[in-house]
Amino acid sequence: MSLTQIKRNTTLKMKHYSSLAIQQLCKHVYGDTSAFNWLIEHNCRELVATLDAIRDDKHAFKFLIDNKHFELAAFVSAIWEDSKAFKFLIDRKAYDWAACSNIVNGDEKAEKALKAAGKLHFIALANAILRKIQEDGDRNSSPVGVIKNLLDFRKALKD
Repeated sequence: MSLTQIKRNTTLKMKHYSSLAIQQLCKHVYGDTSAFNWLIEHNCRELVATLDAIRDDKHAFKFLIDNKHFELAAFVSAIWEDSKAFKFLIDRKAYDWAACSNIVNGDEKAEKALKAAGKLHFIALANAILRKIQEDGDRNSSPVGVIKNLLDFRKALKD
């Protein structure tokens, strides 16, 4: 589903997440199992899927779309520098998510804006995501990571 199709189907309001929920997502990004459990127990499965989608899990992105978490899907796309997704976030007044994606993309002004608004939890989330992306990139470019990816690819072809 394209962002244009999503835009036509978005009459629902975006779910509001408390700063605690965003903090739990940060902890989950860093691998905290109790934070993962907290997100699941507090009906925030879509936040778990958001991290998985950022890490290129197509099923997680589909989950976000199918369950009408369009702003989170746009957030994922905006992190990967999709300007239409960023505009979608702005149009939907999801400014915190838009600024968070911009921080991941190196925008210092976005960080200053969130800091001025007292949204430090979104800054922490952006930094956690950026670190995870860098770790994933390092893992994928190391000799062991390349071999593991080749084996995973061969396994996927057999399935």
